[in-house]
Amino acid sequence: MAPAAAPILHPAIALSDVPAGARGLELARRVAADCTACDLYARATQTVFGEGRAAADLMLVGEQPGDREDLAGKPFVGPAGAMLDRALLDAGIDRERVFVTNVVKHFKWKPVAGSKRRLHERPNAAEVRACRPWLELELDIVRPELLVALGATAAQAILGPSFRITEGRGTVLEASGFRQPVIATFHPSAILRARTPEDRERMLAALVGDLEIAAQTVARRDS
Repeated sequence: MAPAAAPILHPAIALSDVPAGARGLELARRVAADCTACDLYARATQTVFGEGRAAADLMLVGEQPGDREDLAGKPFVGPAGAMLDRALLDAGIDRERVFVTNVVKHFKWKPVAGSKRRLHERPNAAEVRACRPWLELELDIVRPELLVALGATAAQAILGPSFRITEGRGTVLEASGFRQPVIATFHPSAILRARTPEDRERMLAALVGDLEIAAQTVARRDS
């Protein structure tokens, strides 16, 4: 079998060419706009790169952009983003001081019969791997003190495929290949999908508590 082709990032710029710092972050965003490393780019509106403070202590990593994010070109601006904003506010964290991104930068979706709606589909392991260089680049530029993995896809991309949110949530963990420690927690969209109002409140409280742990951990590392 022939070896897999290297990700196509840009005809003139490689990841190693992108400098660090705020200017580097903007350049990286422009480079990522042309990424064709997997097939998802063909059906997505655009690449949705990470956004936030260029030297944030805290980086929040989700699964992939949703429908609203795909259209806007910004992460966490749809219903899940509103839920995340609520959780950050309750945890005493200013969203303007964190960096938010996803392990996959293009929206993976399938059509709904008889409707114009686009239904989210979970990215597979190959698609997550194809996007890994962009997450690594974001980490290299932002250099956060701590990662918060939102949901199973992000947590398993960082902590390994055997990780389970229900077992390891809310614990500060070391991740192989990552300089930063990691806390995994619920994805805001999982809270929106909760079966009952009681489940929703329980999961939201857990997310807020995990974000509080993250903020406390960063404060101790900075002190």
